[in-house]
Amino acid sequence: MSSESTKISGSYAYSETLSGVHYGPGSVKTALPTLLKQIGGKKALVVTGKSLFNKTDVVKTVESILRAENAFGATFYDIGEHSPIAGIRAGVQAFKDAGADIIVSVGGGSPIDASKAIIFHLKQEKPESPTYRQIAIPTTLSAAEYTIGAGYTNEVGQKVALTAPDLGPTGIILDAELTLPTPERLWLSTGIRALDHAVETLYRPHVVPPVKALAYQAIRDLFEYLPKSKANAQDVLVRQSLQLASWMSMWPFKSVSYSPLGLSHALGHRLGASYGIPHGITSCLTLASVVRLKSNIASEEDKKALSTALIYLQQPSTGSIEGDAAKLGDLIEDLVTRLGLKSNLSDLAVPREHLPKIAELALGGQTEIHGNVVKLLETLY
Repeated sequence: MSSESTKISGSYAYSETLSGVHYGPGSVKTALPTLLKQIGGKKALVVTGKSLFNKTDVVKTVESILRAENAFGATFYDIGEHSPIAGIRAGVQAFKDAGADIIVSVGGGSPIDASKAIIFHLKQEKPESPTYRQIAIPTTLSAAEYTIGAGYTNEVGQKVALTAPDLGPTGIILDAELTLPTPERLWLSTGIRALDHAVETLYRPHVVPPVKALAYQAIRDLFEYLPKSKANAQDVLVRQSLQLASWMSMWPFKSVSYSPLGLSHALGHRLGASYGIPHGITSCLTLASVVRLKSNIASEEDKKALSTALIYLQQPSTGSIEGDAAKLGDLIEDLVTRLGLKSNLSDLAVPREHLPKIAELALGGQTEIHGNVVKLLETLY
């Protein structure tokens, strides 16, 4: 068999747990009852964040639908950024106190990942019992709802990763109307997080060609619709298009377990948990520079994958795949700037002397490019 034929062979299967994604403005009204009946949930614990609970009507909308179905148990909103372990433990107790048998998460990556962690810890307590299920209603573009993994922060501020085939949400509802109260900076920066997913999918190992095609489309749509959403935050159809782009950026499939997709994500996880930086903002910091680094050190296959993105963005070629890959990094940096999301490590109080350790932890023992990554981080001041 020739080497060329092996490059287009492989297998694909959808997520083991995800059975339905419902999308459209106003879809939560019909989708949530449908999913409850489909999954068999009788009493739900709503898991969300304090700001969404206290400052918007989004959670009240979800609660009212659950009450109409006689399926509301309680709402738990003590989930902080990066899902601290204290909140996870309190969520486990809230689930038990409510007599719940299903979680409905509402919000961004923190409540969605926290819900996975709550389910994981409940399963650990009673390994013989069935795994509880989650219906995710995201209000940001972080795409945490499409993975079978969760990240939370332990007592000493370190990020802990969990992964299991049955941790992914069973149902997902993409209702753009529920995203309208999301603060602009959070909405747009998690859009760059989705762009980070899509770009790093282009060189993530074991990704099948159809999923790469979805990543290219996600890149195109995020470049188009993020500026439109900044220009008119009330345009629900633009927001719905962005939710679909977020879905395409992290298309769920079970052959790849939860892990950082690439260097930008690995750096983001280290910066986020250690220095309290939201993951959307870490992507705004790292993605463009990582792509430019890849244009120099990546394999020819990965450089070509990055350079091909220019076709989807209707940008002319520079004449080389290295130049085209570097140009993609420049376009990402320009997008971040146009969205008003430009920042630096100095502003975010990351000590310069910590950079070698951040690079070391992000690389996970890979030493040959440690110096390159330290230099990359130094450019972010």
